[in-house]
Amino acid sequence: MGEKSELTKLRVDKWLWAARFFKTRGVALDAIKGGKIELNGHKPKPSKTLMVGDKLKITQVHRQVEVTVLVISDKRGSAEMAQTMYQIDSEILNQRKPSPDMALVGYREKGAGRPTKRDRRKIQKWTS
Repeated sequence: MGEKSELTKLRVDKWLWAARFFKTRGVALDAIKGGKIELNGHKPKPSKTLMVGDKLKITQVHRQVEVTVLVISDKRGSAEMAQTMYQIDSEILNQRKPSPDMALVGYREKGAGRPTKRDRRKIQKWTS
């Protein structure tokens, strides 16, 4: 088989994977089906084709990002190469501080709670 010519169209799920927004195509597929991706203001199907100039809104666990597609490629390369495939228009990071009620589900401040092995040894040494 010969080399492919420059791509002009590509499936949304393949592009999201190649641009390193998702670790696998399967995860990209689930994000599209789950409504986490918007293509030009609409919720696309995974097989929808993407072209240069299209706008994507991608909602991930840690951020929401809006990008403009600059390069169409189905090859997954390095992170540096992937960043040349799009231009970030806006990015909102979701960094939440742990709320007080998280203590109920297992979150605690460092140093609070059970003593460490080292602490227990000190306590035993002190009490004997």
